[in-house]
Amino acid sequence: MVRVGLVLHPTRDCSPAVRQVAVWTGGMGVELVAGRADVARLDLVAVTAVAPEELAATCDALIALGGDGTILGAMRLVSARPVPVLGVNLGHLGFLAEVEGRELGEALRSLVEGRATTESRGCLVARQADREWLAFNDAVLARVPGEGMVAADLSVGGQRYGHYRCDAVILATAMGSTAYTYAAGGPVVSPGLEGILVTPAAPMQGISRTVVLGGQDTLLLTISAGRPAVELDGVLTGRLQPGDDLAVSYRPDAGQLVRIEGSRSAARTRVKLSLLDLPYLPDELLEHLPPDLRAQLRDEPGEAGPGAP
Repeated sequence: MVRVGLVLHPTRDCSPAVRQVAVWTGGMGVELVAGRADVARLDLVAVTAVAPEELAATCDALIALGGDGTILGAMRLVSARPVPVLGVNLGHLGFLAEVEGRELGEALRSLVEGRATTESRGCLVARQADREWLAFNDAVLARVPGEGMVAADLSVGGQRYGHYRCDAVILATAMGSTAYTYAAGGPVVSPGLEGILVTPAAPMQGISRTVVLGGQDTLLLTISAGRPAVELDGVLTGRLQPGDDLAVSYRPDAGQLVRIEGSRSAARTRVKLSLLDLPYLPDELLEHLPPDLRAQLRDEPGEAGPGAP
């Protein structure tokens, strides 16, 4: 029996989408599973509750219902044995999602009809002392208020490259180029590129622009001042002290994202990037649309309107 796992947004009510998936899997000989905490929180039926370890080790595919953070969490969950992950956006910008919530039914039909493929994605491997973490979007050394700016020396392949003095040093994959590094002025890079983008946020000294390095390069950041926080895909992971090293390398083929034939995800991403530069809040943007379209978007389940943050 095929086993499909659900990875759900930790606070949002995803139960309508779960019911839609459960109807789809009900007559297909597919077992639908989710983490015990999610099943209990949403009182889900027709879904088998399992431990996170079992979810990671036994599923043939995952459906991530939420936003980019949920999708990234799903990819990290199965990074030891990458299986296809279908990202469904149920809220905000959702750059990584293949489909919006209202398109879930059509996406499920596409899977049944064989109109879907997968694309491999690499991740960053960050190592500090005897600890190791993965990040599919970015690994960030971020300034902590009152602890001083982030000052770090960068070495590439064992050779000193330069230094940073800034609010944050952002190390990103190409897939993560539309996240924090983009907000800090970095370029948008094709997700098919294998490499590491290094971008300083609010630099005061040293390297002030994005450096793009190859996927084979190994980076070492040595903290010379400040006590930065370490964030992996937006999750606070630890703190570094002066003298600490953080080694970062690139691991190819660490995850698989489902792509649906005829999906409009690429076009939506271009629109979403354009909307980020507009001086409007989501509700203000809605007021510029024709009344019928405005009413339709406000009624759509799982949608917060175009350009929702």
